[in-house]
Amino acid sequence: MIIRKLQEFLDARHVRYTILSHSVAFTAQEVAASVHVPGKEIAKCVVFWMDGAMALAVLPGSRMIDFTLLKKGTGAKDVEIAAESEFSDAFPECELGAMPPFGQLFNVKTFVDTSLAEDKEITFNAGTHRDLVRMRYEDFERAAQSTVIRFSFVARTAS
Repeated sequence: MIIRKLQEFLDARHVRYTILSHSVAFTAQEVAASVHVPGKEIAKCVVFWMDGAMALAVLPGSRMIDFTLLKKGTGAKDVEIAAESEFSDAFPECELGAMPPFGQLFNVKTFVDTSLAEDKEITFNAGTHRDLVRMRYEDFERAAQSTVIRFSFVARTAS
């Protein structure tokens, strides 16, 4: 089960974390509301193609990807969002869209948006739409060993 694999991964790196459970939620904002955490502290994962290789973008749930910035930050010639059907087998044991933000668990390069570091703690899916992990951002950054770049913007809601 992916949550056990994730816990072993974090424990091996001496990371302190909390496992949270909640009712089934699919969007970052639904997750945030169900566990009473600000949307900007929910780290969501978006799978994308970078010059033909699958990669993971991790950003706050309250933000959206600027693909021009993502392309520039990764140094890729081409970036585009991956369709769910293209990555469903790449994250074994994970429910579709609920993969944790540690690409090295799946042999996928990971890019984290700089805005995620603005919070002391972050919360993210632990492989299901019911389980979350909460930890200090600095511990996440150390364990994730990802590339931190700026690639997001604040999503504006309609008035």
